[in-house]
Amino acid sequence: MPAFTNIAAYQFARLGNLKPLRERLLAHCKAAGLKGTILLSTEGINLFVAGGRLEIDDLLAGLCGVPGLENLAPKFSESAEQPFNRMLVRIKKEIIAFGVEGIDPAAHPSPKLCATTLKQWLDEGRPITLLDTRNDYEVKLGTFKGARSLGIDHFREFPEASKQLPAALRDEPVVMFCTGGIRCEKAGPFLEREGFRQIFQLDGGILKYFEECGGDHYEGECFVFDQRVGVDPGLRETTSTQCFACLTPLTADDQRDPRFRPPHACPYCHRDPAAEMAQRLASRHEAIRRATAPLPGSRPCENLRPINVPAACDGDALLDMLCRIFGHVPRAEWHRKCEAGRLLDPQGLPADAARIVRAGERYLRLISAAIEPDVSAAIRLLHEDEAILVLHKPAPLPMHPGGRYERNTLQSILAAVYAPQSPRSLHRLDANTTGLVAFARTRHFARLLQPQFAAGSVGKTYLARVQGAPASDRFACDLSISAEPGALGARTTDAAAAGLPARTEFRVLARSSDGTALVEARPLTGRTNQIRVHLWRMGFPICGDPAYLPDLQLGGTQTLPPGAPPLCLHAWKLRFAHPLTGERLAFEAECPAWVNADPACLLDAQPAEDGNA
Repeated sequence: MPAFTNIAAYQFARLGNLKPLRERLLAHCKAAGLKGTILLSTEGINLFVAGGRLEIDDLLAGLCGVPGLENLAPKFSESAEQPFNRMLVRIKKEIIAFGVEGIDPAAHPSPKLCATTLKQWLDEGRPITLLDTRNDYEVKLGTFKGARSLGIDHFREFPEASKQLPAALRDEPVVMFCTGGIRCEKAGPFLEREGFRQIFQLDGGILKYFEECGGDHYEGECFVFDQRVGVDPGLRETTSTQCFACLTPLTADDQRDPRFRPPHACPYCHRDPAAEMAQRLASRHEAIRRATAPLPGSRPCENLRPINVPAACDGDALLDMLCRIFGHVPRAEWHRKCEAGRLLDPQGLPADAARIVRAGERYLRLISAAIEPDVSAAIRLLHEDEAILVLHKPAPLPMHPGGRYERNTLQSILAAVYAPQSPRSLHRLDANTTGLVAFARTRHFARLLQPQFAAGSVGKTYLARVQGAPASDRFACDLSISAEPGALGARTTDAAAAGLPARTEFRVLARSSDGTALVEARPLTGRTNQIRVHLWRMGFPICGDPAYLPDLQLGGTQTLPPGAPPLCLHAWKLRFAHPLTGERLAFEAECPAWVNADPACLLDAQPAEDGNA
């Protein structure tokens, strides 16, 4: 049976006569054989103490007799050994160091959310953001699934780090949590003062959640500030330890690493993040080489392509639904495919053209075995972590299956390289466009990242070489873009085409003697072909564009063959917030040869204001 009872408790209250209280508590704890730390302040009490159960109960009874501490509610756990070396009772300015004046949790607390209610919300899949207010080394040992952390080493860094949180969260429900709740008592009022309108704090923190709900929706252990290092959802001491040299918490797997040499070193003492990233990327590049040599589409293979029935087509005949979704494909062609058994119903059987479809059903289109056109497989990964990938896409390379391409696509190649994961693209580049594109490693991280792209808070900067020389150094286009492709698969800005709002801002970087100009483009919306269509409609088509030709003519090709003159459009810079840490990440791709500008032009040009960054 465990020999020691551990308690963790805090209470914000206006306390006075701190010196006599300190002396009385220290004498009582030493006489009872208790060990741990009690912090006293004019703002309240914070304590971690361990000892025999009767002695612990006696201490709590005495504390609850102090005016202001009547409602002190500790969290209990058990351990086989005494987790503390000595007994300390100290008087401090703050019972939890924060460093921001005017935060008074006793007078102005944030709303508390009990553990069972949080579990219910998570069970229901409510749209909430879980915000971990703890330090990085604590988060490493365990946290709630999908929680956002701020990448801090000390709670004093929280106020500054919280400025990196997306502005959209100010109007959305945010549930903060920490070990026992005390840090959230200060973080909550601070965020409310900063304009966050739906802030909740997990009452009792992770330890209370473990006590009442177990480990549901939580991954790993909870770091505790004593010799136990970690406790599991059953509040039992785990085998985790802590490195004496760098203080990093170490799991059982970490302790089996050959670099773990207590008490002097652990795997993280030797950690070189840049070298680790380079090693991971080198391994992935080799996997990409194996997956693309030969190209996967170079061998004939029948493919099944899904077609999901949208709500607007509920009750339509299958043929009518296909014509509504794929307006550029002749009706007769779809009818022939149905007659030939090339459309399969949700049970995998040939579907009749007159079959009534229902919203949410999934049909399959059988694509005949064929060798796909060649593409460029020179994919270069720039960043990889547990949440995201950022890579440099070559051209020509379609991002998603469609038309003549099924397996010779970026999505299919990454799915093969990262199996069983299937990375999800967060935005799109045209097949002929080169440059930066970001992927989420899982559906969960995609859900966390997509709001940034939908809200326009992601900074995207492109380079384009255009035919003609714009008269103004800075200009913009607000023409709406058609929601559906035209007969040749191209988009237009025709007012009768049910256009979607779109805005692109441009800046001329160089005007060349050959009649072309190098421009910087910043799309503030994310419509298909947006930059190409806007420049085309303004009379400055992009050099090498096979679809949007001079004099407002449309071509019949969307994807160029390898070796053809390139489409001179390049996704140059990308900026967004990391879904776990909130850190603002910035990436820049190497410029292609067609940029062909005086280097001083790019280096000396004043950067555009990052209005959407």
